[in-house]
Amino acid sequence: MNTQLERFAQIAEILARHGLGFLAGSMGLERWLPGQAMLSAKEPTTPVRLRLALEELGPTFIKLGQLLSTRSDIMPAAYLSELSKLQDGAPPVSAAEIRSLIHQELGATPEQLFASFDDKPLASASIGQAHAATMTDGTEVVVKVRRPGIVSRIDEDLEILQNLAAHASRRWEAAADYNVTGIATEFADTLRAELDYLREGRNAERFAENFASIPDIYVPTIFWATTTSRVLTMERIRGIKVDQIAALDSAGIDRGQVAARAARAAAKMIFEDGLFHADPHPGNLFIQPGGRIALIDFGMVGEINEKLRGQLGTLLFAFTSNDPDKVSSALRTISVTRPAVDSDVLRRDAARFIQLYEGHALREVEIAPLITQMLAILRNHHLQLPREMAMLLKMVLMTEGMGVRLNPEFNLGEILRPYAKALAQDRFSPRNLAERLGKAGWEAAELGMILPEKLRTLIENMDGGVEVHLRAEELEPLVGRVERIGNRLVAGMIAAAFIRGIGELTAADRERLRTWQNPLLGAGLGAAGSLGAYLAWTSRRKKYKGPR
Repeated sequence: MNTQLERFAQIAEILARHGLGFLAGSMGLERWLPGQAMLSAKEPTTPVRLRLALEELGPTFIKLGQLLSTRSDIMPAAYLSELSKLQDGAPPVSAAEIRSLIHQELGATPEQLFASFDDKPLASASIGQAHAATMTDGTEVVVKVRRPGIVSRIDEDLEILQNLAAHASRRWEAAADYNVTGIATEFADTLRAELDYLREGRNAERFAENFASIPDIYVPTIFWATTTSRVLTMERIRGIKVDQIAALDSAGIDRGQVAARAARAAAKMIFEDGLFHADPHPGNLFIQPGGRIALIDFGMVGEINEKLRGQLGTLLFAFTSNDPDKVSSALRTISVTRPAVDSDVLRRDAARFIQLYEGHALREVEIAPLITQMLAILRNHHLQLPREMAMLLKMVLMTEGMGVRLNPEFNLGEILRPYAKALAQDRFSPRNLAERLGKAGWEAAELGMILPEKLRTLIENMDGGVEVHLRAEELEPLVGRVERIGNRLVAGMIAAAFIRGIGELTAADRERLRTWQNPLLGAGLGAAGSLGAYLAWTSRRKKYKGPR
C-alpha cells in the first residue's frame, strides 16, 4: 500500500477513535472510517478529544495544535485553553545518534569541539533535543540538535495536511470561510522555518542588536562556529522562570518592576523594532539578579511590515473614534478572508464592543477583555486576521497575563498608550498622507490608462459570440469621453481623500495639528493649484475625427 494512503488511514482511525469522525469525513477520509468507531468518544469534551488526537498523530499535528492555540480569531476559548496544553515532548534520541550527527554536521566529535558535553539531554522535543556543554573558554552553552529524519517526516505530513485542507474547503462551508487552505500553507511555511536552526540563530542576533542599548533585557550569544541548520550552539541562560513567584520573592526581585520591563520590551518590539518574540511563555523568560529579563527560543518570531503597521494604525484610529461604522469597516479591511457579512449585525456588534472602553483612557482599559471581545466578533462573522497580527495579539495577551500574575495592579494599557497614540496619529501625518495620495494617484492613473483599452478588447471579444449593432469604431468618442471623465473623477477623489484626511487629523488631535499648519497649508495650496490646472486642461473637448 502507498505510504501516504497508509497515513490517511491512520489519521482517519485516530480521529474516529477519539470521536472526531465528522472531522475526518469533512476532509475526505470517510473511506477509511470504521463505522462503529465514529461514535466512540471516551473523553468528556470535544476540545479534550481534539488535543489527545493531535498528540497521538505526532509532531506535525502537535505543532499545528500549538499554532491554533494562538489563533483566537478562529478558535473558541475552550479550544484555545485545551490546545495550549499540548506537550511537545518525545523520547530522547540515543547519545550515539546525537554524537554521530554532531560529527557529521561540524566535522569533529563533541570532545574535540567542546571542553565538556553531557550525553544526558536537558530536554527532548519532537523536533530536537538540547544538551548542556562548555566551550573551551569556559562559557556554558546549550547545544540543540535536530532529530534525525524529522524533516522528511514533517514534509510528508505537511503535504497531507494541505491536501486535507483543500478537501475540507470544498466540502465544509466553515472551512472555506475560515480559509483553511491558507492556514495550512502558512503553517507549512512557519514549521519549515522552525526546522532551520540557522534562522533561529539569526533571529536571536537581531533581537540582541535591537536590545543592545537596554541593560534590562538580555539575549544569549550564538556561537556560529558550532552552528548549522541542524545544530545550534547558544549561551546557556540561568535564572528564575518568570512564573516562579515564590522564588522571585525569595531572591528579593521586585515583581512589579519585572512586569513593567517585560511590557516595555513588548511595546518596543511591536512599535519600534517591528520584530517580536511570538512565544513569550514562562519557560522562555528567565529573571536574573537585579531583575534583568533574559529571553530564549527564537524559533517563532513575528515581523510587522509597513502594511501590518498601517492596519494597526487603522484599527487603533477606529477604536479611538468611538464610531461603530469605522470599527466595523476596520475589522473588514484587516481581514484576509472575504465572507458574506451582515453589515447591520457587524455594526451592532461593533457598537457593543465600543461600550467596553467608551469614556475611558487606554491606561484605564484592561487589554485582555478588549482583545477577546474583538476576536469573538471576528469569529462570529468568519473574519480572519493576518497570521502576523494574530500572533501579535496572542503575544500581547500573554504579556498582560504574565504582568498581572507578577503584579495584580499591573496595567498594560498605561504602558502601551503613548506608543498606540503615536501610531494612530502617524496614520494622518503629512508624510503618510502624501505617500498614500501618491500611491492612489499612480494606481488611478494606471487604471485610467488601461480602461479604454480594456473596453476596446471587450468589444472585439464580443464580435465572436454576441450580435452587436454598434461597430467598435463608433464607440471611439464614448471611449474617449470615458477616459477623460475617469481621469477627472480620479483627481476629484484624490482631492476629497486629502480633504477628509485633513479633517480627520484635525478631529483626532487639534493640539498636534498646530505644528503642522504651515506644511499642510503649503501642501494644500500646491495640491489645489495642480488639481485645478489639471481639471481645466482635461475639460477641453477632444475633437472627434470620423472615418474618411
